[in-house]
Amino acid sequence: MQGLYFDELAVGQTAEVSHVVGAADIEAFAAVSGDHNPVHMDEAYAKTTTFGGRIAHGMLSAAYISAVLGNDLPGPGAIYLSQSLRFRRPVKIGDPVTARVTVKALDEAKGHATFETVCIVNGKTVVDGEALIMVPQRGGKAGA
Repeated sequence: MQGLYFDELAVGQTAEVSHVVGAADIEAFAAVSGDHNPVHMDEAYAKTTTFGGRIAHGMLSAAYISAVLGNDLPGPGAIYLSQSLRFRRPVKIGDPVTARVTVKALDEAKGHATFETVCIVNGKTVVDGEALIMVPQRGGKAGA
């Protein structure tokens, strides 16, 4: 299965995926990552924080960005080189998170694409940043 090739990308191209965050998602992410911070895992503790209840790991939202890049745009064959992230608001259990990526710039000489990345809940940005992706080129060439 092959995603898009570099020459199939254009500035402004976008893709997104949405997911409602459940307690099981947070627990699975904690198990995989090893991050068992009680703000994510313990409702009684989390109620004493500024958030007033459990919140998802910020990196769980970042994983949704990774899923869009790896599955949809540019898709299979894409290689993450870097990702900046700013965590703007908490994501709570039951929140519908939409992760969106948009082609911002293309470097043909290197076969690299820069993407604006964002996660939104109910119209508000919860995470934003920028990703640098190596995109496969036709003929089996990867970016340099």
